[in-house]
Amino acid sequence: MKKDVNITIDFAGLKLASPVFTASGTCGYADELADFMDINALGGFITKSITLLPRKGNPTPRVVETDAGMLNAIGLANIGLEQFIKEKIPLLEKMSAAIFVNVAGQKIEEYVQVTAELAKQPAIAGFELNISCPNVAKGGVHFGTDPAGVRRITEEVKKAAADKVLMVKLTPSVTDISVIAEAAVAGGADALSLVNTFTAMAIDTEKRRCVLANRTGGLSGPAIKPMAIYLVNKVYNEVTKKSGIPILGLGGIKNASDAIEFMLAGASAVALGTYNFIQPARAIEIVDGIGEYCRRNGFDNVHQLTGALE
Repeated sequence: MKKDVNITIDFAGLKLASPVFTASGTCGYADELADFMDINALGGFITKSITLLPRKGNPTPRVVETDAGMLNAIGLANIGLEQFIKEKIPLLEKMSAAIFVNVAGQKIEEYVQVTAELAKQPAIAGFELNISCPNVAKGGVHFGTDPAGVRRITEEVKKAAADKVLMVKLTPSVTDISVIAEAAVAGGADALSLVNTFTAMAIDTEKRRCVLANRTGGLSGPAIKPMAIYLVNKVYNEVTKKSGIPILGLGGIKNASDAIEFMLAGASAVALGTYNFIQPARAIEIVDGIGEYCRRNGFDNVHQLTGALE
């Protein structure tokens, strides 16, 4: 007889069906993956980045496959706040997974305005504060590299978020990610997500020019997984283990074993990103795989995996 395993988790006060999320920018605005899987079996669903006004994003080409992942320079292309509320909120209201909206902007005031408007929506459980996108000239990663700036924007957006959960997404492109994590926690972050993509480049040797029109892009996929796991473990040991702030770990996850690595390193939950483009139903397979791992190894509750690295 198989041992029952509780795969529900408490994530910053939210009761979630499982520890698996979809990562922002890889799963659309709402129900785009509904034809492939039961979205409500996920712990959380993180939308594309939403900005105050619509954005066209960067010129094409803006996606290129690499040997062990993908480079993207989308540039936060999205439909903007007004259209998102009008068209996508009704779809999100039908979903039971916790909905997080990834919020971006060029100025702190824009982050605050978007968050304040969306905080009025009952369908939204929380926000992922995007201060780590490497593919925009203003906003994005420059917000996330200065500890004082991280604390300030977190404080301002936290006020606008009201009773919603605020998760701050961290960039790996810093000297010491723990310093940035400490600043986010000091600013009132309820959770951290890490890591965002690594800035990288691909060159067409025949044309002797960059493949991406933006020249550089964000590297995601299996190539970054060992680095992402290291950074999750570092932040867990140096920042969140003592504060109790949960980590959403992401970066190159393609199966349950990868997800479990992140959890053993200190993540309370994980997010599937690049692999959504390869196999859209993989997130649900990962949920099942985590449960099976717990049964095999004598864990009755999935939260026991967090930080269980010996």
